This record gives sequence, structure tokens and C-alpha cells, in this order.
Amino acid sequence: MTNINHYIRTKFEAFQSTEKLELIQEFFIETNFSHFPVIEDGVFIGAISSNEAENLDANQTLSKYKYTLEPFFVRKNNNWLDVMEVFAKNDTTIVPILDENNQYIGYYEQEDIVKIMNETPFIIEQGASIVLQKNSTDFSISQISQIVEANNGKLLGIFISEATPSMIQATLKIGLGSVNELIQSFRRYEYEIISDHDEDNYWNNLKERSDYLDKYLNI
Repeated sequence: MTNINHYIRTKFEAFQSTEKLELIQEFFIETNFSHFPVIEDGVFIGAISSNEAENLDANQTLSKYKYTLEPFFVRKNNNWLDVMEVFAKNDTTIVPILDENNQYIGYYEQEDIVKIMNETPFIIEQGASIVLQKNSTDFSISQISQIVEANNGKLLGIFISEATPSMIQATLKIGLGSVNELIQSFRRYEYEIISDHDEDNYWNNLKERSDYLDKYLNI
């Protein structure tokens, strides 16, 4: 697992709860951050959002508006997937980082964590992408892996792009192997192929038959 501790940022100090809102509003204008951490006696008490700060009385201190702070954060030992989840759930450009005693130690910036994802084999390795779906009760990652390997393919990654109580949709990154044979194998196991592929003989044959029927009916 990638060590992301070297991405911890400390360029800007966290806001103190006694900070005046006027200075906080100016900070957000200059940095374009969506949120920033707030501490009290060295302990993290939440993150103030730029949208919230904009509508508060500039002459007051932040301590008057503690109720507006958002409690999201990560620990220093969290992996990058955990951190990415916090970014997504809170629609934020920064995430505060705390130690085991809730002492604030810095923050992650969204672009750094996205960079880590863009350097994974799922993104950078050459291969084919296949989007498939199946009912939730029968969807199996282990079965998907077995199907890929049985077709001499290599599963570089799998991303669950949609999930409901009745259905799961996933994007696969595949290296090696025949895409057409792999697609046909997935269909035999009742996976629906959502993505389009030039190598998909099944749909190509259907299209040819449809075109032939259209020509016949137009004679």
C-alpha cells in the first residue's frame, strides 16, 4: 500500500477558534480551499467551509460559530483509499489529519490524493476496460477474477461504479487475453456487458443481421 505521509501539508496553520472571521474570509479568497481545519488548545474541533464563512459576521470571532464546523478528518495511518472516501463524502478540497490523541498535525490536499490514484496500475497500465453488471446477490469479485484468469487475462483492477440493493455495476481493467472471448465468458455467467467493444462478435453479428434485414425489407 502506498505510503501517503509525505503528502501531509503544513504550509498554512490551522485556524484558532479565536480567529476573526474577516481574516478567515480573506484566507479563502486567496487560497480557493473549500474548507480549513479549526483547532482549540491544539485539539481539532472541526473544519470551517468557505461557503459558511462567507455568510458569517466578519466582525465576530470563529468561536461564536462553532456549530457550523464540520467534523470530518482522517488519521495519519489511514490509507489513500480511506482518505479518498472522506474527500468524496464531504465534497472538500482538503482533509485534516489527526494523531491518536486528536492533535492536529496537518492536512491532505485533494489533488495529491488524486495523483496517487492516477499512478495506480488501474489507470496507467495498458489494457482494456470492460463495464459489466449483475444482480447483487450473484455478483462475485472472486468469480470475475476466475473468469479473467481462465481466459488468459490479468485483472489490473476493479472499480464498483454503481451499487443498488438489486444490482452492482463494475469497471474492470484487463491486461492480456482476448477481449471478445472474455466478454462471451462473462455473458455465459449472466453478466451484462454495458460498455461497447469493437471486438464484441456477439453484437457485431447482431448488427450485421439487423442491417441485412433492413435491406431485405426495403427491397
